[in-house]
Amino acid sequence: MLDLSRYKGIVFDMDGTLIDSMGAHNIAWRHACEKYAYPFDEEYIHNLGGVPTRDIVMLLNEKHGLSHDPDAVTKTKNLMFLKLKDSPSIIDDTFQVMQRYEGILKMGVGTGSERNNAIQMLTDTGLLARLETVVTASDVTHGKPHGETFITVATNMGLQPNECVVFEDTEVGRQAAQNAGMDCIMVINGKIVLP
Repeated sequence: MLDLSRYKGIVFDMDGTLIDSMGAHNIAWRHACEKYAYPFDEEYIHNLGGVPTRDIVMLLNEKHGLSHDPDAVTKTKNLMFLKLKDSPSIIDDTFQVMQRYEGILKMGVGTGSERNNAIQMLTDTGLLARLETVVTASDVTHGKPHGETFITVATNMGLQPNECVVFEDTEVGRQAAQNAGMDCIMVINGKIVLP
């Protein structure tokens, strides 16, 4: 088991780190891309994991020379995700860390998901009650890779960024942790990768 005793708080990314929901997000993105005539590139979308949906739409517009309304595409993608009625499962490696340090370290989630979706998934999986705070794309001005999401989690827990460690599954998320001044432990395909 990881020794996190030098920290006072843990910040978990949600999708692909704490909850296995990336497959459903990819399906929702594929449907949204088809509707708006964006070429669907699964690897490109996956690598943007943690980036707020609206920001991804702006990147897709720029990449493909399109000018779709970011709010309309975001709404479509989120509705597609909800229609899937995906039953997300908890990722065991990070859940074991959560259980080990519950009551010892403060814990929060910093996610690029919209607030309604995040709260719903954390409630459905029973994880919400274990967290001090949840910071979503709806709660910040600058999404990942900016550090604001993770800094806000630390602030909400009454901690300094350097007192927290982040668990992340994407390079964008790792950059956000670095930009927040936090150590980062990567979770690749549901497994914690030791530094």
